[in-house]
Amino acid sequence: MSRRPGTPRLLRQLNDRSALELLLSSGPLTRTQLGQETGLSKVTASQLLGRLEERGLVHVVGSQAGSRGPNAALYAVVPTSAYVAALDVSATEVTAAIADITGRTVGEVTVDPTTSADPVAVVRTTVRRLVESAEVPIDRLMACVIGTPGVVDPRSGDISFSFDLHSWHAGVLEALRSELRRSVQIENDVNLAALAEHAEGAAEDASDFALMWLGSGGGVGMAIMLGDRIHPGNSGGAGEIGYLPVPGAPLPDDVGLPGGYQSLHTAYGKPSLTHGFQALVGAQEIVCLGATHGFPAERAADVIAAANTGGAQGEAFLEELARRIARGVASVCVVLDPGLVVLGGDVAQTGGTELARRVADAAARIGPNAPEVGIGRVDGNPVLRGALLWALEQAREEVFASVE
Repeated sequence: MSRRPGTPRLLRQLNDRSALELLLSSGPLTRTQLGQETGLSKVTASQLLGRLEERGLVHVVGSQAGSRGPNAALYAVVPTSAYVAALDVSATEVTAAIADITGRTVGEVTVDPTTSADPVAVVRTTVRRLVESAEVPIDRLMACVIGTPGVVDPRSGDISFSFDLHSWHAGVLEALRSELRRSVQIENDVNLAALAEHAEGAAEDASDFALMWLGSGGGVGMAIMLGDRIHPGNSGGAGEIGYLPVPGAPLPDDVGLPGGYQSLHTAYGKPSLTHGFQALVGAQEIVCLGATHGFPAERAADVIAAANTGGAQGEAFLEELARRIARGVASVCVVLDPGLVVLGGDVAQTGGTELARRVADAAARIGPNAPEVGIGRVDGNPVLRGALLWALEQAREEVFASVE
């Protein structure tokens, strides 16, 4: 379907923006192809490309033979015109990637966050190593998105509580923006994974879905997407499913905690929550459950791998784990009825479609609605991918705005 040219008053601004969007999504394109897609005349398309080329935003990358006359120049967005950074921060590792404005990843680094208790210092070191590894001028870096475990305040954008990252607190976002002097956003890591699954994974066709994260790194988390948008809740705590009271798990009072995020500061230093849904399906609990079924291992994903080929014992373990996971799935579906629940993280990936089937069956037995349950399909690190996608959206918006 052709795109209509802008009104006379906004012709230049709107059409320049439209051309950049089109070249990013469908390029490289010839002048004629660009005109056909936008509805612009050849003369107007030529003037538009000239303006963008003069500003260093597009360039000629080759030529295309035509049926008559000389070859036509192919235009594309200049990849080096802007870059974005994405960070996936945990208590033990920071994984980061840098991509150009076209979305091509040009560098990745891993940093040990335990070398400093200062979040700003950790991020500064990571970003510096990123741009150095990719040989990117720091002034070309337009946006940085950071994924972390914990609750991110939807109003301030700061972390209001993180069980895993003790030193990340209110004020960190402002300090990071001041230090890096560019756009910085912090987002819950599972929310970012959900963005990636929605854009190019298991939830591409779903407007409403829930992503449950089951990883060997510790806690269980969830992201909720409603109407194609992440739903953070009033305080940012939507999806903190580890705290969900479910049958078979202790309540906060049972383990000496009065409840609420702030009371959990007294639990710092413990490997995981000792109450709620987390006490059933957290990484440590999966390891313990595996040991009781004859599958000792240090990592939760390794327990699943052993059970997959463990005969009758493995079947019993996987069935029990699926029943536990289903309690969380059914609870969410009774309230939100998302239709689709995606299981993410290395535990879910190792369990695969067979684990998803068991969870779906168990959830249908205990709840009034039977959601589809699938496994995440984003390649690599979904948190990092989601952070890159969000950072690219911000950077492209800034580039588009610069031509208006």
